[in-house]
Amino acid sequence: MLGWALTFLIIALIAAFLGFGGLAGTAAGVAKILFFVFLILFVGSLVFGRSSKV
Repeated sequence: MLGWALTFLIIALIAAFLGFGGLAGTAAGVAKILFFVFLILFVGSLVFGRSSKV
């Protein structure tokens, strides 16, 4: 999932460089959402992964 977030971030940077403001904003928004979903899942797996071993 982090890979997808980075992909959308790169798409947003390229679109912004080429002058496509709407597409760049949309891709950056998707990248931000995917990054936060990844972060929540990562922290959840750390918490629940450690508690299941006890």
